[in-house]
Amino acid sequence: MTGHILALDQGTSSSRAIVFDAGGHPVAAAQREFAQHFPQPGWVEHDPEEIWGTQLAVAREALQRAGLQAADLAAIGITNQRETTLVWDRTSGRALHRAIVWQDRRTEPLCARLREQPGVAERVREATGLVIDPYFSGTKLRWLLDHVDGAHLAAAQGRLAFGTVDSWLLWKLTGGRVHATDVSNASRTMLLDIRRNAWDHELLALLHVPDSVLPQVHPSSHVYGATDPEWFGAPIPIAGIAGDQQAALFGQACLRPGMAKNTYGTGCFMLMHAGARFKPSAHGLVATSAAQTGHAAEFALEGSVFVAGAVVQWLRDGLGLIRESREVEALAASVADSGGVVVVPAFTGLGAPYWRADARGAILGLTRGSTRAHIARAAVEAIAYQSAALLQAMQADAQAMGAPALAELRVDGGASVNDALMQFQADLLGVPVVRPEVVETTALGAAYLAGLAVGVWSDRDEIASMWRAERRFDPAMSRDEAATRMAAWERAVRQVVAP
Repeated sequence: MTGHILALDQGTSSSRAIVFDAGGHPVAAAQREFAQHFPQPGWVEHDPEEIWGTQLAVAREALQRAGLQAADLAAIGITNQRETTLVWDRTSGRALHRAIVWQDRRTEPLCARLREQPGVAERVREATGLVIDPYFSGTKLRWLLDHVDGAHLAAAQGRLAFGTVDSWLLWKLTGGRVHATDVSNASRTMLLDIRRNAWDHELLALLHVPDSVLPQVHPSSHVYGATDPEWFGAPIPIAGIAGDQQAALFGQACLRPGMAKNTYGTGCFMLMHAGARFKPSAHGLVATSAAQTGHAAEFALEGSVFVAGAVVQWLRDGLGLIRESREVEALAASVADSGGVVVVPAFTGLGAPYWRADARGAILGLTRGSTRAHIARAAVEAIAYQSAALLQAMQADAQAMGAPALAELRVDGGASVNDALMQFQADLLGVPVVRPEVVETTALGAAYLAGLAVGVWSDRDEIASMWRAERRFDPAMSRDEAATRMAAWERAVRQVVAP
């Protein structure tokens, strides 16, 4: 055993695999995209067999590129797109239907009925930390049982298995011998009592979900089983599983209460470790299970910004202000500030902490002297404003849960390479923003979880000691100036959500 870990990173648009060495450094990687299916407006589906086929192919390809064989690996870790829902036949191993993707909105009518029932929304929030929304897996599972011919009877007879993508990959990799999930993925189903790390029978009854379809729930760092020798020539322990955002929190070594990371992608996903004390959010966030290395429950606060990097795509494709996305940093830096222009990119409404689905985007503060550079700068700054508002709400919730104040924000994702944006983010927050050397934090988190379970690394302190900063952005703006700018942002938000 060389201490190498194979991380399988199954995402929404592609399957990736990365081999890490015992120092936490990437050695080789492979990636393949797969098809997105949109059978009706608001519906999004994936082919389960294509998910499996692409993931197996990139795993083999990454091993080949690294010059390794199965015997050279200490373990496999899995991280995955969360909430995406599958049901399959336990005997044949075939999925009954395409996977219903986390973005899918087909179950909104069911969610609306649940919200109207007295006490149900509060019961869901108190048990799961979540809000009732089609985003989560529970209503997707209910839809599949209601709409696939024979599914009701097969479920009642114990012939069906439900899972998120991690469970599907685990089932396939082990040749159908293991039906399980980890706490971080289970916490996104709207069916798990996250205090007890156990399925909530009252919520199962509410959605008419039989126990027999459910996977076993284990800690994120746990030896789940071994791969069937058919896939890699010899069995390999599968020893770590976590949903992508919780895996990134772990990969960023945010392992203590009050530590937070923000992933700047198409949108932003911000998570803060909240420790062992659970309290539902009072500020429009969700509380969820963090990746766990033992049986004691650990929690995280989570919030999402719907439009982050997508605002740069809009500048390019919608307004034609730039030809390529990489041009935006230089254009924004060509002016000293936004000249009073504020862009609120509420193209699909506003997420946490506002939760206004009816909001629409706006460009405010235009004068005759406004240029495309001012608009570009305001659009990029909007990413930081939204994240700052989100973190303010998160800090208030974290304080109620007993977590200490934020000391720094660790960042990753495509837009985190924009130095000007990261500096502005630090200025607004009043705390350092720190970018790591290894930016593949999601896959790295899965590798860490797997390596801990098989002894490649001894404990979480060793994981924390391996984290290295590539660049630190210290706040340079006065707190009065930052407060003035945040107040201008909030005034702009009020204008786009006004009745």
